[in-house]
Amino acid sequence: MCGVVGYLGRRRAARVLVAGLKKLEYRGYDSAGIAVLEGETLHVLKRAGRVAGLWKDATFAGDCGIGHTRWATHGAPTEANAHPHVYGSFAVVHNGIIENFSELRAACIARGETFSSETDSEVIAHLLERFYAGDFIAALRKTCACLKGSYAIAALRKGKREIALARLGSPLVVGVRKGELLCASDVPAIAAKDIALYPLEDGEFALLGEEGASFYDGQGRIEKQAVPCGGAEDVPDRKGYPHFMKKEIAEIPAAIAASRPAIGLDGQYSELCEVLCHAKYLRIVACGTAYHAGLGAKYAFERLARLPVEVTVASEFRSSDPILPTGTAVIAVSQSGETADTLAAARLAAARNVPVIALTNVRYSSLASLSPLVLFTGAGREIAVAATKSYCAQLTALYSLAAAVAEAKGMRGYGDLLARLPQLAAEAIAAGEEVQKFTPYFTGASSAYFVGRGPDCVTAYEGSLKLKEISYLPSEGYAAGELKHGTLALIGQGTPVVAVITSEALAEKTMNAVYEAHSRGARVFLVTSLPALARKEWITGSVLLPPCGDVFSPAVSVIPLQLLAYYVALARGNDPDKPRNLAKSVTVE
Repeated sequence: MCGVVGYLGRRRAARVLVAGLKKLEYRGYDSAGIAVLEGETLHVLKRAGRVAGLWKDATFAGDCGIGHTRWATHGAPTEANAHPHVYGSFAVVHNGIIENFSELRAACIARGETFSSETDSEVIAHLLERFYAGDFIAALRKTCACLKGSYAIAALRKGKREIALARLGSPLVVGVRKGELLCASDVPAIAAKDIALYPLEDGEFALLGEEGASFYDGQGRIEKQAVPCGGAEDVPDRKGYPHFMKKEIAEIPAAIAASRPAIGLDGQYSELCEVLCHAKYLRIVACGTAYHAGLGAKYAFERLARLPVEVTVASEFRSSDPILPTGTAVIAVSQSGETADTLAAARLAAARNVPVIALTNVRYSSLASLSPLVLFTGAGREIAVAATKSYCAQLTALYSLAAAVAEAKGMRGYGDLLARLPQLAAEAIAAGEEVQKFTPYFTGASSAYFVGRGPDCVTAYEGSLKLKEISYLPSEGYAAGELKHGTLALIGQGTPVVAVITSEALAEKTMNAVYEAHSRGARVFLVTSLPALARKEWITGSVLLPPCGDVFSPAVSVIPLQLLAYYVALARGNDPDKPRNLAKSVTVE
């Protein structure tokens, strides 16, 4: 989940590298570091903590270097464990996991070599030093042949202005512009209007040197075609908002509007609909928030298109030897398109000749390249680690697909309600500001609970996840009927319980759980589109949503809960954009 960046050109590399790392910090911010070649000298600067800690000391004059921002896997988030790692003539930065590093490390130690960190990545520098015999790419090929796991590697060697790159299972893209060569884990770190981009595929290598960028596979040199950058993709500024998360919640209506393809659209979208019209079963695989989007889509596909759906956590799908009968289609959902478990699940399905539809927010991601059937969301760049607008965009894209399949089958597609979602989301944002008044009841609590039925249960799951990941308050989301099957034992005086109710048909049943919690001392909060419920005098607080139809309601009802998590995080003194121990793009298993 770490971020890798490299630069060779005319400018001071140190400043370019730190600026690039700042744009990759969503991938990890436990530590950061750079290595810059200046003549025969290799300067290394590393700091525990965020990238900003490098800036004042990043004054080296060299114009060739590599950098890294870390999400800790092997070894604590310390300066010693920060990348780059240096051994002999080589400096290395790495994103991924080397699964056999213990054996490799033991072999290095047996040869008398010493290590300065606890990381798996340091063995790469040792192997490069061992295998180098005048050909950088040959040494990197031999090194990678020893590695088991995943990697995006950028390596620098003392004495020559060149950077060697390798990719397997972790993203890496090369950028070429006049007089400059760059590389990064993600396009925005290096994007510019006049740059040509060359995403590396698994098993490919690259050498950035005096003569330009050259590309290789396991056998020899290859030719690659550039892909368009689409203009500068700098990290957006907050535009007056105190945090990116708050700004991105405000952008939900636009993200929804941009993620709703026109039903009946020709081309690839109609091909996706055709695949699903012929499917007898649908499996959705995803992780975290994207998994919740899949749960929301299940209701839409089953209710609108009468297509049976099973939603599976991607890590469980790949390890369960899943049964995929004839007529099954798979949708793999990942905001970044680089989620390791989701990619592995999609590859497993494809290997069994099951059509895979990729749903992602990133055009040149690994997931997008895995399948010819791709549906892109229109969320735009999302900086805060906690997914907000990207979740609503995923739901909208999946709802649109379900509605299109329903119409193709001659059923009611709900196109009119889908068209209203941006306005409904805008109204939910305005109404959701009411949750600021709820925060005192959560800041001192030891736990919180979210309940709902049907599609509202999906919102309960996602609302709970948002609260726990940025406020660090233990929280769980439940189907309302399950509260009394064990969890009610945890409800005590003052325990916050949030109930989501958008379906009039299910309201009475959900309120049974609310009454049970209230009678045991819980502080009850409602997020509902039913005015009569919001007026009950014993409710501690409520948010009244616009009527949104329960099947699509998760894209609207989640918004007040995103705001609740945001305000509780602030009240507890946390940074809502960069929660501890988390990263935006989960590229390791």
